[in-house]
Amino acid sequence: MELKEFQQLISDKYEQRDRQRGTSATFMWFIEEIGELATALSGDDHDNKIEEFGDVLAWLCTLANINDIDLIEAIQRYRDKDHKTFK
Repeated sequence: MELKEFQQLISDKYEQRDRQRGTSATFMWFIEEIGELATALSGDDHDNKIEEFGDVLAWLCTLANINDIDLIEAIQRYRDKDHKTFK
């Protein structure tokens, strides 16, 4: 599945409810999932790591959707060979 398709899938399933929740509350859910990923990364359960990475990505898509951000557009700058991605 391509990122664009995944973002659309998340939109189709959850966007109406997510918009009602709003950015602040949705961001808190995203942070909770990041915490769960952090916990998973400290362990040895590969399946749990896969699940938590998926959850973080889904909540990132949710935040992007309710803020009218196309994630493909957001990552285009990383294709620029001169772009410094990490500092």
